[in-house]
Amino acid sequence: MKPAAVSCGAATEEADSRPLPPGWRSYTSPEGLRYYVNSCSKETTWRRPSSSAEAPQRPLARQSASPYANGQHTEAADVALRRPTGTKQHPGSVSPARRQIKEVKETKTTINCVTFPLPGEGPEQQLLKPNEWSYCDYFWTDKKDPQGTASVAGFEVPLQKQLKGKQMQKEMSEFIHERIKIEEEYAKNLSKLSLSPLAAQEEGTLGDAWTQLKKSLHDEAEVHLKFSNKLHTEVEKPLLTFRADHFKKDLKKYDHHIADLRKQLASRYASVEKSRKALADRQKDLEVKTQQLEIKLSNKTEEDIKKARRKSTQAGDDLMRCVDLYNQTQCKWFEEMVTTSMELEKLEVERIEWIQQHLRQYTTLRHETDMFNQSMVEPVDQLLQNVDPAKDRELWVKENNTGDVRPVDMDI
Repeated sequence: MKPAAVSCGAATEEADSRPLPPGWRSYTSPEGLRYYVNSCSKETTWRRPSSSAEAPQRPLARQSASPYANGQHTEAADVALRRPTGTKQHPGSVSPARRQIKEVKETKTTINCVTFPLPGEGPEQQLLKPNEWSYCDYFWTDKKDPQGTASVAGFEVPLQKQLKGKQMQKEMSEFIHERIKIEEEYAKNLSKLSLSPLAAQEEGTLGDAWTQLKKSLHDEAEVHLKFSNKLHTEVEKPLLTFRADHFKKDLKKYDHHIADLRKQLASRYASVEKSRKALADRQKDLEVKTQQLEIKLSNKTEEDIKKARRKSTQAGDDLMRCVDLYNQTQCKWFEEMVTTSMELEKLEVERIEWIQQHLRQYTTLRHETDMFNQSMVEPVDQLLQNVDPAKDRELWVKENNTGDVRPVDMDI
């Protein structure tokens, strides 16, 4: 903070027992260096005042980087003495007076106990998984509940998507079940219709076509019955049983784990705020006692200042410890958020691929059913194309004729 020559001179002056000139008092900085204050003019200096009133004193401001105004002893000057130069500033060494002199630009903000950089401040953050729209990159801030003033943790959004996906999966299974019931009812009705005696006495090529058509209904009923059975075993059941065991319980574990970490983070943040307030109170007390010293010079007041300074330093240490614990807890929460959100992302991909696979199986079975139906209808089509009214007439006449001798005229 000061040149070595000044430190040595100060040490020599400590041993000087000569009385100070009227109006001057000596003080010791936190670094153990002696400086002098004129209680009338507020002038400050590192050099011991001369008995000669004419000897100019070197202002303290010229020998240090401290914020002195024309060598005057001010609250800001006292704060400057208590802050080591060139080292990381201890929070206990910063007083309200110092903060009033130089406003510190805020670069971070804390929302619901989580600390974020302010927009445009600090280095630009890169996505953890660029170009993938990964869960681990987009659910850090809490979301306002549209139904009220409360907010929902960002992690809850992909978590609720999993629960919603489970419900959608269940509804798809119910849809396929209804489709199965339709197929079963349809097969039952086709089989019943195929046994109908209607038009059973039709003859000839048309009768053959009609018989084949009724037979095709029976075969079609069998195909649809098989289709419904396959829908049940290959589509409905897999959709219904996918992640049926412990799925919701596992999601609750994820939820409780992240929620517990947020609670720990909130507790750490509360400790930081409490320590910050305690430090502000200690600094305020130190400022008050420093002002009292300027008004009433006494050894007791100096002792009070030393105690207040020690308490302020201790409060600063407590704040640094609380901030460190907070940062550790937030780091742990961050790591678990990344890991768990990527696990949810993996679960979502698996769910979609599973449903896609079995819905494609549905379309395959449906296509096969249509193919079977078409193959059964083809003979009917062929027979209908071969229906020949002349041939039918020939067959019918041959079977049912009563004679081919025609009447002739009668002779007289």
